[in-house]
Amino acid sequence: NALTPPEDCDITRVSHPDDTLSYQSGLGNHLRSEVEPGAVPARIHSPRTPAYGLFAEQINGTGFTVRRALNLRTWLYRLRPAITSRPFTAMDPHEAPPRFGSDFSGVSHSPEPQRYRPVPIPEHTHDWLDGVNTFGGAGSPVLGQGVAIHLFTATAHMQRVFVNIDGDLLLAPEAGRLHIRTELGVLEVAPGELVVLPRGIRFAISLPDGLTRGFMVELYNGHFQLPERGVVGANGLADERHFKAPVAAYENRVEDTLVVTKQGGRFWKTVSPHSPFDVVGWHGRYAPFKYDLRDFMSMGSVSFDHPDPSILTVLTHPLDDHGRNAIDVGAFLGRWESTEQTFRPPFFHRNAAVEFNMVLSTGATSGGYPQGAFSFTPLLTPHGLGAHGHHHHSFEAHDAPHRIPDRSIWLQFESAYLVGVLPRWRHGPSHDAEFLTQFQDYTLGPLAQVAHGDGSAHD
Repeated sequence: NALTPPEDCDITRVSHPDDTLSYQSGLGNHLRSEVEPGAVPARIHSPRTPAYGLFAEQINGTGFTVRRALNLRTWLYRLRPAITSRPFTAMDPHEAPPRFGSDFSGVSHSPEPQRYRPVPIPEHTHDWLDGVNTFGGAGSPVLGQGVAIHLFTATAHMQRVFVNIDGDLLLAPEAGRLHIRTELGVLEVAPGELVVLPRGIRFAISLPDGLTRGFMVELYNGHFQLPERGVVGANGLADERHFKAPVAAYENRVEDTLVVTKQGGRFWKTVSPHSPFDVVGWHGRYAPFKYDLRDFMSMGSVSFDHPDPSILTVLTHPLDDHGRNAIDVGAFLGRWESTEQTFRPPFFHRNAAVEFNMVLSTGATSGGYPQGAFSFTPLLTPHGLGAHGHHHHSFEAHDAPHRIPDRSIWLQFESAYLVGVLPRWRHGPSHDAEFLTQFQDYTLGPLAQVAHGDGSAHD
């Protein structure tokens, strides 16, 4: 029965019951959390003598005079000042993360659409920072404009702390959970969830499952935000209440801790004589947050035609006032398809933005898109369904409603920037050289079947 959804289509089910951490809810809310009562002052941001002998510190994610709706800042109340008395030194190439890059001067801007097989998780021991592998990007962190797309793997907990000054990081694990300790508290992020780590917030990642693999986008300009709903109305898409920020959690550990900073595309190191995760309380709007993609309310047509994929945008950052975005993060999830007389898969398309598509989860056991696979479609490059799929959905499909199962989770990074691909990917072992072979032998209509070898045209 076409109206019977698959067994995994249960919107009441808790997605990640193993996550027992406490969180605060509401993207854009002014949040407040303290471990010890009174650690956060009730009135004054920076009292002469904070409670418990704490030190007050403000972190600004935007300029002081940005209009209030966009102003992001948080006050931290910590055991010791974050300022270090020890110098920063540039990391040598042999000790810096080997494949975490920001230089896109040598990227390929080939207009060819590309598909990649899942990247094997290396067997050697490496933490998340050493496991970041840049796919490509555009722009410059020095200029504060652009994006970078990365993949990551890890097989070991981070014994050091990382802070990215160059941009916000959005991580999407595909295999293995991330246990992320930040200055503002702890988040656990499972496959099927996203996490945003704002620039300037220190963090370390450990691995509850012993390994991880996933995808990441780095936004050099601004911060991730929710898209406007427009005529959709007051509800739908990603709801503010489903975004979760950590509660305060501090450690009083006095021992040397290596802190790695990325700024201007380069890596720097210093040693903190104590744990950077010593914030007893905080309040503000500038904080890391996570989001369960199963909380996304997918929109679609209930009559005819395939809507534009922009209706499935989870997070975004505008590039200008003309509809161009530095980044869009879209989610293609379990949902009903019920359009009539319509080619239901994505239509043949040439997009005014690049597309980086990832398979986070799938029930498919065959085909070219297993879990962990990804593809890249350059700016205005023709793309669409292969010949076999096109024939099926054009001539063998019917109008009965169809349920895409919840185990199908695809993610998309889309950018108006002219993102290029690093050569090590275009010529690497994960590149699927047979990808283009599916785009031949389409079932043609009667006009196309009558070939004119003499080059004549019908005007």
